[in-house]
Amino acid sequence: MRKLIVCNIISLDGFFTGPDGNVMVMPFDKGFSEYNVERLREADTLLLGRKSFEGFRQYWPSVADDASQPPLEREISRLNTAAEKVVVTDSLGNGDLDGWGPARAVRRSDAIDAVAALKQKPGRDIVVFGSRTLWNHLLANGLVDELHFMIGAGLVGEGLRAFEGKPPVGLRLLDAGPVEDSSLVLVRYAVT
Repeated sequence: MRKLIVCNIISLDGFFTGPDGNVMVMPFDKGFSEYNVERLREADTLLLGRKSFEGFRQYWPSVADDASQPPLEREISRLNTAAEKVVVTDSLGNGDLDGWGPARAVRRSDAIDAVAALKQKPGRDIVVFGSRTLWNHLLANGLVDELHFMIGAGLVGEGLRAFEGKPPVGLRLLDAGPVEDSSLVLVRYAVT
């Protein structure tokens, strides 16, 4: 069975975004991209909510051919484009997903069954970037295998917290430690 891995950055005080949903206040640094490219190299599917899909589709496709971008960012762009995107949305249809490689829409009401079926298919890891509402729902329904959080050296103070309520799951620490050449700490948990 394929693993579904949630991979995100959070602030030291547990926020997923800052005020007004601003993700750019998060404590990003070089280590963030380095870890994300590792995850993408092991995956063949991105599972995204609508907002994350639209934001990523707006940003990532042009990066691959932009010579001013670092090679690592260009690789992330290519890997993102090549991966199948499964977008959980009630407002977009398959025809609305064009412009960023293979993508298909799944209705929110069908998400649990669709993701369970996706995990049973042959393939590599399924990665969730962003998409807080989606992964909290999947976590509460027993479909997330691992949580990978890069905890940044920053306090946001307000915004969206990483977790909605207290999901009925247990966690087992896989590993934790500093991200090389970064102020981030990577914490990885298996969901039990």
